[in-house]
Amino acid sequence: MSIDMMNTKVKELRELRRMADDLAGEIEAIQDEIKAHMTESNTDTLTGIDWKVTWKAVTSKRLDTTALKKALPDVAERFMKESVSKRFTLV
Repeated sequence: MSIDMMNTKVKELRELRRMADDLAGEIEAIQDEIKAHMTESNTDTLTGIDWKVTWKAVTSKRLDTTALKKALPDVAERFMKESVSKRFTLV
């Protein structure tokens, strides 16, 4: 790919990311409006003709690796798994 083509692709990528950020902001604003309505209505589920919205508390448990490393560093180290990945960045 030539440098001119690369410049065009990077410019296009930047514009698409900007548009995605704008859309993400709009999506979040609409979700916040729906959540506010659900809070006012004291409900965690709304249903329409072809949609259903739920907004419920979800409880999950996760391993606190920081606490484990402090309390039992040798055990934590034995169960560490190394992974390698590539990160794509554009600045």
